[in-house]
Amino acid sequence: MTGLLGPAEIRELAARLGVTPTKKLGQNFVHDPNTVRRIVTTAGLAPDDVALEVGPGLGSLTLALLPVAAHVHAVELDRALAAALPETAARFAGPDAARLTVHPADALRVTAAELADPAPTALVANLPYNVAVPVVLHLLAELPTLRHGLVMVQKEVADRLVAGPGSKVYGVPSVKLAWYARSRAAGKVPPNVFWPVPNVDSGLVAFTRREPPRADVPREAVFAVVDAAFAQRRKTLRAALAGWAGGADRAAAALTAAGVDPGARGESLTVEQFAAVAASAPAAPAAAR
Repeated sequence: MTGLLGPAEIRELAARLGVTPTKKLGQNFVHDPNTVRRIVTTAGLAPDDVALEVGPGLGSLTLALLPVAAHVHAVELDRALAAALPETAARFAGPDAARLTVHPADALRVTAAELADPAPTALVANLPYNVAVPVVLHLLAELPTLRHGLVMVQKEVADRLVAGPGSKVYGVPSVKLAWYARSRAAGKVPPNVFWPVPNVDSGLVAFTRREPPRADVPREAVFAVVDAAFAQRRKTLRAALAGWAGGADRAAAALTAAGVDPGARGESLTVEQFAAVAASAPAAPAAAR
């Protein structure tokens, strides 16, 4: 890869555009070429992969993706940065810049129709810390063509995303990501590769899409059980799911029917078990006459 951005180029671009990174948008720009090379290599893109990047900022990772992907969709909320990115790509990436499409849009609201030509197959992004989990889950739900991905997020968030049952950090993000994909921790990134320097480490999370654990239960129904179970994670599932089921006894019956101990806690269940509980949801009680 050539034409990547180092600290001098990042500062020059930011000064020319009048850009100051804002905490509101979770902006921390990567200025280390070795880090973006590592991200792209770890992502394992095939020549026919269409990469989706969220929050490209000044273009550090974008420039590393363009030579190896068939196409790159870059979704950027900051209108000034979105407008400047094609020029940066033309300046540093040469002919590869023709493979870039920039979308001035909110990644939490972007639709499959907006990203349809060509449809993304891989998510590769340095995600804004403050919206990382909802962005990943929205894109996996919205874009069935996404086959795999590698995202850089706050290390604490990375740990939660890849956690398994029984872990202290296993929770809603862990289960919901597991519904869509198999995931793994793919390394740590130090703060000093960013401008401004964050006060936390970052982590890489790799994922590969899989079929949902059960095809007979709607995702929304499973996620409702997950949300209820972890809203009161210190409580037993019999108590935590009482509101969802219409009473503690009804919750216990649904759990037992799913083969789950009503005295267990949400942190001990796999995504398959959550799906089984959702499938055993009790019928709504008859309306009072």
